[in-house]
Amino acid sequence: MARLAFVFPGQGSQSVGMMAGFAAHPVVRETFAEASAALGEDLWALVESGPAEALARTTNTQPVMLTAGVAVWRAWLAEGGPRPVVVAGHSLGEYTALVAAGALGFTNAVPLVRFRAQAMQDAVPAGVGAMAAIIGGDEAVVVAACAEAAQGEVVEAVNFNASNQLVIAGHRAAVERAIALAREKGAKRGVLLPVSAPFHCSLLRPAAEALATRLATVPFAAPQIPVIHNVDVATHAEPDAIRAALARQAASPVRWTATLRAMVEQGVTHVAEGGPGAVLAGLARRGIAGVVAYALEDSAAIQAAVREMQG
Repeated sequence: MARLAFVFPGQGSQSVGMMAGFAAHPVVRETFAEASAALGEDLWALVESGPAEALARTTNTQPVMLTAGVAVWRAWLAEGGPRPVVVAGHSLGEYTALVAAGALGFTNAVPLVRFRAQAMQDAVPAGVGAMAAIIGGDEAVVVAACAEAAQGEVVEAVNFNASNQLVIAGHRAAVERAIALAREKGAKRGVLLPVSAPFHCSLLRPAAEALATRLATVPFAAPQIPVIHNVDVATHAEPDAIRAALARQAASPVRWTATLRAMVEQGVTHVAEGGPGAVLAGLARRGIAGVVAYALEDSAAIQAAVREMQG
C-alpha cells in the first residue's frame, strides 16, 4: 500500500516564472491572492515578472516560497491527491508543512515568514557571513574541516542534505578556509552560495531569539498530519513545542538526511515535492531506496501523479 510523504522546498528554489505551469489553476491563483492581501503586495506579479533581484531578496523569497508551496498543496487536494502520512519542509518549507498540516493558519504564516526573513537578514551585517555547498565529502570530513577552519570564528555544517552534499555557514573567511580544508581532505569541490546571510549557523542566534518572541504571539494548533521538524527530526503535537522547534531552527542545522531516514522508518513509499523546483524530489530518490518521487512543478505533474497513485 502506498504511503505518501509531502515535502516543501525552502529558499533557493525560486525563479521568475516559476508558477507559469499553474497560471490557469484557480486554487493556485486564489492562494496567491490571499497571501497578497495579507502582505498588501502583489506576489503573483513578483513571481510572474520579477525582477529577479526583487524575488531573490530574502524578505520576498520567504513569503513567495511559502505561498507557492501552500498553493501546490491545495491544488494537490483539489485534484483528488491522497493525504500524506507525514509532511516536512526544508528550512522555510517547515512553515509550509505546518500550514498544510493545519497547525498554522496561512494568513498568519505569510507575515510571520516575512518577519523571520528580516530577523535572519538583520542578525549578521551584509558581507560578514557566507554559505557554501561542499560536494563529494562525507559528513565527518566536512565537520572536521569546519572545526579546523574556525580559528576563533564561526563555521559550521548547517544543511545535511545528502551523504555527500552538505552546506556550511559562518564568517566568510572561515567558510573559505573550510572549503579549502574540505578539498584537502577529499571533498570534490566547494562552492560559495549566492545568499544574503549565513542561515542556520550559530551567528543567527539573535534571529532565533527575535523569532521566539514573535512566535509567542502567533496561534498554533496540534497538527492534523505529523510534521517532522528540521531541528530534532521529531514530531510535536503541543503548540509550545512547535514554537520552540521553529525558533531553534533559525540558528540550527537542517537535518534533512535524518528526516529522510525517519520517513523510511515510517514506511514511506512515495514523496511529493510541493512547490517550484525538484531539489527535494531528487534528494528523496537518492536517500530512500525504491521511493517514487514526484516534483509537482505544474498542473500536469499533479494530475499525472494523482492518476499514478490512484491507479
